[in-house]
Amino acid sequence: MKLSIERAALLKAVSQAQSVVERRNTIPILANVLIEAEGNDVMFRATDLDIEVVDKAPAMVERAGATTVSAVTLHEIVRKLPDGAMVTLSDDGTAGRLMVQAGRSNFNLATLPKEDFPVMASSEYSSEFTAPAPVLRRLFDKSKFAISTEETRYYLNGVYMHVADGDEGRALRCVATDGHRLARIDAPLPEGAEAMPGVIVPRKTVGELRKLLDDDEMMITVSVSETKVRFATPQITLTSKVIDGTFPDYSRVIPQNNTRRLEVDAAEFAKAVDRVATVSSERSRAVKLSLDEDRLVLSVNAPDSGAAEEELAVAYADERLEIGFNAKYLLEIASQVDRENAVFLFNSSGDPTLMREGNDLSAVYVVMPMRV
Repeated sequence: MKLSIERAALLKAVSQAQSVVERRNTIPILANVLIEAEGNDVMFRATDLDIEVVDKAPAMVERAGATTVSAVTLHEIVRKLPDGAMVTLSDDGTAGRLMVQAGRSNFNLATLPKEDFPVMASSEYSSEFTAPAPVLRRLFDKSKFAISTEETRYYLNGVYMHVADGDEGRALRCVATDGHRLARIDAPLPEGAEAMPGVIVPRKTVGELRKLLDDDEMMITVSVSETKVRFATPQITLTSKVIDGTFPDYSRVIPQNNTRRLEVDAAEFAKAVDRVATVSSERSRAVKLSLDEDRLVLSVNAPDSGAAEEELAVAYADERLEIGFNAKYLLEIASQVDRENAVFLFNSSGDPTLMREGNDLSAVYVVMPMRV
């Protein structure tokens, strides 16, 4: 195999591949990226057996062929090469070496046989649809903060993507929860997604997927089966196993008759919560919200380190209420709001609180209160 490729294209492809590779693994071949050169393209494939990413880049291929080489080492080399360099990759199959050349730099890397590289079996996908990158980015970005990290409740370690009845008809919906907070985000249902099975997309896959969704002009093809999900652009294909479990009935957690309504400038609210939480060294410290007519007082009382209080002008016309929340959860939810105002709907100091972005019903957040 011998090919020449522009450094920028190579770096983009290899960085996506090396982020999938597990740093600590007992199977040496899984630390490698499979490089396959043919025609005018070169493919870089990496896997951790749960996720597989294939990145295609244009190249001048002199000799077609394939080999595998350490993904992290290759990425580090390419990252340190000068901008605009042309990189030549040539493989000496008999010696088990890959030569990387750019300008006056020469590297000689150990390879492993391509036959040992595990390629994820392509399953039959029961449904396939396309959606614009910004739509998918919003669905996953706004829900992923609520993914649980508790391994025992493995079925909560991802984002539940499914078809549901939204406020404006059928919707493609993403939900994540860890039992303390919940995010439910809707988008109009893309054509062809009606029969899609509901799948739980794992946390790591959600992180990797974010890199595919940066280009606002890109259309993403989404293929779903009971066991796998695949997101594809013309250059990159990300295939992942889905979490084998049943996502709980989240609709039971979403309060329906919270009537006490608080409207507040989302950015101001987030900054104020961040400021008063500063006096507390513990991240889980509760922030108390004291609501009275058109005013909100945020306060933190940390016996060891001090106390803080800040008042905000808000729109609130119901009876007095005092309620406490984990400061970190409040910040994470407030930072999801793209619109100017956040609307909180309360029932009592012991019940879950609902939050929306202004009048937009397509994004709903629930947060459990804390005793203060």
